[in-house]
Formats: sequence, structure tokens, C-alpha cells
Amino acid sequence: MNQFKSWIDEHFKGDPIIWGIVILLSLFSILVVYSATGSLAYKYAGGNTEVYLFRHSFLVLVSLAVMWFAHKIPYRNYALYARLAMYLSIPLLLITYLFGSNINEANRWLTIPVINQAFQPSDLAKLALISALAAMLASKQNNIKDFKTTFLPIIIAIGIICGLIALANMSTAILLLCTCLLIMFIGRVPLKYLVMVVLVGVLGLTSAAFLGQRGETFVSRIESFVDPEEIPFQAEQSYIAIATGGFTGKGPGNSEQRNSLPHPYSDFIYAIIIEEYGVAGGVGVLFLYLALLYRGMRIVANSNKAFGGLLSAGLSFALVIQALINMSVAVGLGPITGLPLPLLSMGGTSLVFTGISLGIILSVSRGDHQEEAQKATSPFANKPRFKTA
Repeated sequence: MNQFKSWIDEHFKGDPIIWGIVILLSLFSILVVYSATGSLAYKYAGGNTEVYLFRHSFLVLVSLAVMWFAHKIPYRNYALYARLAMYLSIPLLLITYLFGSNINEANRWLTIPVINQAFQPSDLAKLALISALAAMLASKQNNIKDFKTTFLPIIIAIGIICGLIALANMSTAILLLCTCLLIMFIGRVPLKYLVMVVLVGVLGLTSAAFLGQRGETFVSRIESFVDPEEIPFQAEQSYIAIATGGFTGKGPGNSEQRNSLPHPYSDFIYAIIIEEYGVAGGVGVLFLYLALLYRGMRIVANSNKAFGGLLSAGLSFALVIQALINMSVAVGLGPITGLPLPLLSMGGTSLVFTGISLGIILSVSRGDHQEEAQKATSPFANKPRFKTA
């Protein structure tokens, strides 16, 4: 038993509670997605429900493996990787908008030729912008109020990437903009610059709503949400699933609304969770996400480097805010979006990028813990570096 514990401590560094939350949600995801894809299997896989079980389980294992590799890389290296990824994501977003696969009247996907897997460049752009913004703010902390050298490159990067994403995916662009504002607020950016980002962001997103592919859908969803007499079909089926779930739920695999609810395995998986596991299960999932945010903020508070703190804060906020938005939509507290529930929804490359984000957060925790341990064990930790007269 001691040998196993030593092996775990050696190979799985960083915050152990985050490891536990991620593994727990990943195992629960396999169970829930298997139940939610029943009708999908009968439509496209001849009733073979194990097809989606094995496919999703494989992607969950890949995301956990990517998370492990990402947490082994020193987090300071991600400053360079983020800039390169940000520069790469801009042409990818343009290519996707012009020539990408059109699904639900939006060009959001590129198909990777060899493995024939759909890939959303917005996932890469989101991760790259958050990491690059953390790096830019960390390197300019001593000159944070300078408009030309500090703020102008930041607002250009945010404007270009959020604008390109908004052309085909408005909800992701709004989420990314809010996350960037939170990082800038934590990074001590002056309030007048934050107001400027809000104004530019509102103007850019409004323009994208009229010029992009999803403008009409975005406006209609807002109108449906504020209209008390009009309930969209997806929302109505989600409410039925939640109402019939009760406190303890119908039990695993006993969902009935999965047969009528659109995308029960991704956009509305939280409704299926409450239907099968009840309000108790829904509150439990919510608690795990809030605990994940709390541990991410603990890393920020304990981080002794600006880049590590901003990086952990940005990625933690992005993941948990997306989860809260998804759950809010399912229970009727927000307009319908296409945002999946991180770690739980069935997905492809989105699961991989979620794993990378969590691996980076753990890398920050791992790096700071190692520095503290080295300082504590150093024979010079409490001694003056030079002899004084």
C-alpha cells in the first residue's frame, strides 16, 4: 500500500483534490453519456449502444492522458506555447469560417484528414488567448498602466480572436470575452481600460451578430428567453426531464426524455443527470464544479509568480463559468446556447482541450509546490546569502 501511495505521489503531482474531482466527473461522464446516447445509437448505429460507450470512454482516457502530460510540463513554458498557438489559431479560425464543415448553419469545424475527427479551432483559440493574455499581463506588471506597450496589444488580440469566433459561435465568444475581463481585473488593469474593452467587445459582438452566420439564431434565442409565453422545444423537454426526476431521480439508464430532448448527451446532459439522479445528483455535480473553482483560486492565492496565478485563474474561470452557463440553460435561468458541459458532455477534441486546460492548472500547482519544497529543504533557506560585517 505504501509503495502504491509513493508511486501516486511521484507520478501525479499538483493539487490532489483537483485530480479527484476530474477523475470522478470523468467516470460519471461515461455512465451518463452511455445512458443519454441510447436513442442516438438506434438512429445511427443500428441499436448498438456500446459504439458510443467505447468511443466516449476512449476520448475520456485520451483527455486524462493529455492532462497528465500537460501537468508534467513546467507551466512557464506555456507562455511561449500560448503565443505560438494564438498566432496559429487566427488563420485557422478564418479558414474554418470560409471553408469549414457547416453544421447547424455554422462553419465551426475542420475535419482532421488522417483520423477523420471534427475539430473546433475555437477550442484552441480560447485556450491560447487565455494563456497568452496571462503571459502578457504578467510580463507587464511593472508597466501595467502604459496604454501603448501594455494595453494596445492585449485589446488587439482579444478583439481579433473574439470577433472571429463570434462570426460562427456567439456564446463561446461572449464567454471568452468575460474570461479575459476577469483575468485583466485580477491582473490590475486600470478600470478605464476595462470599460474600453467592454465597449469594444459589445461593438464587435454586435457587428458579428449581424455579419456572421448565427446572428439571427442568437437574437431569436434571446427573444424566446425574455418572452414568458414562448418556450422553445429544447427548453420544454429539459423542464419535463427535471420535473419528473424529483429529488432522487428515476435511476441510472431510466431517462425517458433522452428520446425527445435534442442533444441530451451534450448541450442538455445536465437535464438527463437530474432526471436520472434527481436534484441530489444535480446539486452534487454543481458542488464538484464549485469545488474545482475554489481549488483553482487556492492555487492563485498560493502562487508566487504572476503568470502562474493569472493562468490558473483564467483557465479555472473559463471551465467553471461554461459549466454554470450550461446548467443554467438546462434549468431555465439562461437562453439556449451550444456550450457543452465540460468533463461531462460527449465530445471530441473539446474533451482533449479541457484536459489540457486542467493539466496546465495542475502544472501551476505542481511548480509552486516544488519551489516551496526546495526552499524549505535548502540549507540556505534561513541564512543570509552574503556575509555581513
